[in-house]
Amino acid sequence: TVRSGLVEAADRVDVVAVDADGRELDRSGDPDHPLYYRSTVKPLQAHVALELGARLDPERLAVACSSHGGFPVHVGLVAGILEDAGLGEGHLRCPPAWPLAARARDEAHRRGERRPRRTYHPCSGKHAAWLAACVASGLPTADYLDPSHPLQRRVAEVVADATGVDPTPCGVDGCGAPTWRGTVRGLARAFARLLDDHPEPAAAMSRFPALVADALRPDGRLAMWWGGPVKVGAAGLVAAGRLGVGLAAKSRAGRADHAVVALIRVARRLGLLTDAMRDDLGEVVSPPVWGGDRVVGSVEVRGS
Repeated sequence: TVRSGLVEAADRVDVVAVDADGRELDRSGDPDHPLYYRSTVKPLQAHVALELGARLDPERLAVACSSHGGFPVHVGLVAGILEDAGLGEGHLRCPPAWPLAARARDEAHRRGERRPRRTYHPCSGKHAAWLAACVASGLPTADYLDPSHPLQRRVAEVVADATGVDPTPCGVDGCGAPTWRGTVRGLARAFARLLDDHPEPAAAMSRFPALVADALRPDGRLAMWWGGPVKVGAAGLVAAGRLGVGLAAKSRAGRADHAVVALIRVARRLGLLTDAMRDDLGEVVSPPVWGGDRVVGSVEVRGS
């Protein structure tokens, strides 16, 4: 981060690109450093929901893969998944929250909302899809977040197969769900294979990026141009897949915007991002540093 010509802060980002066979195409940092996948594996979690019988059209499937902003369209799709399964908001085990997007949060307050809601939680689409899957397959709903629940055991198997990395022991995500261990390399491998191995979630994410992440965040802005699945995870993690190539980046400082900057750098080196795409992404490629009401620096990529 450069302010007025001085490097004011620095972050290390581990990033890697691989093909569907796991062959390394580009890298920087340590792509084998352990991490939790957090929300980046939502397309794999959504695949399990489909596998167990959840009936999700592409829009609902996209929101099942999302870390959504809490706009009315997101909340409506989550509510629809629950309603069709004969369930309600009270069955969700993600905590009540205000919308993630500031604009959606302001709109909720203007509408007179006084309390946070579970359907506003950015992970509520995933939880709703899991509940629908439990109803469809006759599995219990009360303990669907328990790592020993059949649904969660199947998620662990799918994550292990997609990433090529043992995902255990699991941790607990911010939404209360199990979160699986792995590496940046494993995540990139999963996204390189996503369209072939899990085509329905991948296609829904590609078709409806604004349902997966609103178009205001860096990952959402990238997804609008990318033409394939893009998914951010908490603590500075992002992954993308296209044309049989998977890319993943992890900011050691937990900055998603930094991870997106690094991923874009590698994508451009591999010819996956055109100059026109880069130009339109603007501040996502090189976030500005402000001093008062003017730009006095930027976030830059240095080193490899």
